[in-house]
Amino acid sequence: MRFLTAGESHGPQLTAIIEGLPSQLPLVKADLDPLLRKRQGGYGRGRRMVIETDEAQILSGVRAGRTTGAPVTLVIENKDHRNWTEIMSPEPGGEPRKKALTEARPGHADLTGGIKYRHKDLRDVLERASARETTARVAVGAVALKLLSEVGIEGVSYVTHLGGIDAQTEFSWERLGDIEASDLRTLDPQAEQQMRGEIDRAKKEGDTLGGIVEIRFRGLPPGLGSYVHWDRKLDGRIAAAVMGTQAIKGVEIGQGFANARVPGSKVHDAVYLGEGGQGYRRETNGAGGLEAGMTNGEDLVVRAAMKPIATLMKSLPTVDVVTHQPADAAKERSDTSAVPAAGIVLHAVIGWVLADALMEKFGGDSLPEVQERVQAARAYARQY
Repeated sequence: MRFLTAGESHGPQLTAIIEGLPSQLPLVKADLDPLLRKRQGGYGRGRRMVIETDEAQILSGVRAGRTTGAPVTLVIENKDHRNWTEIMSPEPGGEPRKKALTEARPGHADLTGGIKYRHKDLRDVLERASARETTARVAVGAVALKLLSEVGIEGVSYVTHLGGIDAQTEFSWERLGDIEASDLRTLDPQAEQQMRGEIDRAKKEGDTLGGIVEIRFRGLPPGLGSYVHWDRKLDGRIAAAVMGTQAIKGVEIGQGFANARVPGSKVHDAVYLGEGGQGYRRETNGAGGLEAGMTNGEDLVVRAAMKPIATLMKSLPTVDVVTHQPADAAKERSDTSAVPAAGIVLHAVIGWVLADALMEKFGGDSLPEVQERVQAARAYARQY
């Protein structure tokens, strides 16, 4: 499977085209919009999330509520575009445009992107580099998650750290409702209260906060991905998707960094025969569900570190790229913290990688073919 997105932060819309989906996959707006709304949520978000009420339009590849096998086109309108029509117009003239940005923000794509593409109005960079682009990827990911759900695979994201505060409560699949009820998507009420306090402090000081999110999937059949060549290893593909998301600066699978500090006898997950002598089980999951680039049937566990957002209301020093004079970095409407939203985005982008690997291994032209092949593979794994 493959997809392509297009659109700018303040352009008229974001567009995604998905190719390679099987036919007969049930797909309606209600499968996409809830994840888009979750992406907009979370304590610490800015005013843009009040302006936009993201909804996906399905423009092709779906008829009567099911995919046809043709490319699927998704569109999300940018409601704020009505205030930016003249500024973002593709027609020539009117330069320098209003809201031209020349004071590059440290930590953003502004300066390097301007040098690379020879832009002096750095809005030509930031409009596409903006995390607004992830809206389209969440819509694409929602389609992938729908495909995964049809073969019994589900996932979740939650916050384990924000602004120097660690959540102490261990994850449990039985507590998904508690995660959804928290506007910081954390299972630790005491940590949540402290996190909110840190967000309030940062907002008052014109600062921003990063954090760590954890994404889990269960129900994955053994053997997605491959060990035979480096670019087919699933952990590498997941890491690339995670690191390709705005503001993400680190990724870990399982107990990756902790495992580097202890001997192998305390790292590797011993294998036992399953109940009734069928299948295999592990009592630990330090590998995070991946061994040698392949799913092993255990929960997939991925952690990602999000840096603080680069747009600060208390500007850092920079240089104006037109005058070459010292300046304060530009201020764009932004969030104090978007860590819970980052978890939603990463849930979506990892879901896409898994769905792609699923179709790679079990691919058929229709969903029933895929379901039959997944069911057969699970039966084989139990009897192996």
